[in-house]
Amino acid sequence: MTVLSAALLLFLILDPLGNIPVFLSLLKPLPAHRQRIVLVRELLIALVVLMGFLWGGKYVLELMHLRQESVAIAGGIVLFLIGIRMIFPRPEGLMGALPDGEPFIVPMAIPLVAGPSGMAAVMLMGSNEPTRLADWSMALLLAWGATAAILLCAPLLYRLLGARALTALERLMGMLLVAISVQMFLDGISAYLRSPAAAM
Repeated sequence: MTVLSAALLLFLILDPLGNIPVFLSLLKPLPAHRQRIVLVRELLIALVVLMGFLWGGKYVLELMHLRQESVAIAGGIVLFLIGIRMIFPRPEGLMGALPDGEPFIVPMAIPLVAGPSGMAAVMLMGSNEPTRLADWSMALLLAWGATAAILLCAPLLYRLLGARALTALERLMGMLLVAISVQMFLDGISAYLRSPAAAM
């Protein structure tokens, strides 16, 4: 996987276009000057969390005695479910009901930006090829930067494109994410069947 393909995968997982309506509704009660501060803060928190899972994922797997194949299969399943929800959205949104008040960490940073699928994806990248952590960090920064730019321009994009166009784009991204998740699942199954443990 190249840096650009990894960045595209992470961008699809972070789903900034799908998050625009949710972020706008969460930030609407806040004063205009406070909205941008909260948004930047939550995006930075999400980046720190994802970087932590990227660089520390291998040690978490070792500590919990989890194999890389199991993370690949679990990540594929989670991505598949997220993709299905993007294609067939529910009335309460992608992540269910959201709490009231000024958002802090939950739900904007986690799980809307740094969700379980994103954590699983970066953990998988870091544990599969630990020698390329610098590449994966660059891919994450590219995906996060594109996500941050889109979300910071959310009000303008919402006015220009409208809810219908944003929904269509999110469903297209969901289709791509489903295809990627199936490939990730099949790669995990294939790696497991080739491993010595499967032969025992």
